[in-house]
Amino acid sequence: MKESARYAKFVEWSEEDQCFVGSAPGLLYGGCHGLDEVEVFAELCRIVDEAIELYHREGKPLPPPTAGRGLANTLQHMI
Repeated sequence: MKESARYAKFVEWSEEDQCFVGSAPGLLYGGCHGLDEVEVFAELCRIVDEAIELYHREGKPLPPPTAGRGLANTLQHMI
């Protein structure tokens, strides 16, 4: 399993920006955006991998994982 799999990644449509916005809360601020949902997710995955690589290079501990905490189930029950 890649280390990046430990972090939840979200791609959602932004009415305000009129594009898809990708983010990985807890790991990085900001993210990426674009008009193709699949391309935004692929770019987000690359950004998450790069962020993890930077943490390692700088000798900083990674933030706590956000995936695998039942987040999807929690969100599903909110609807």
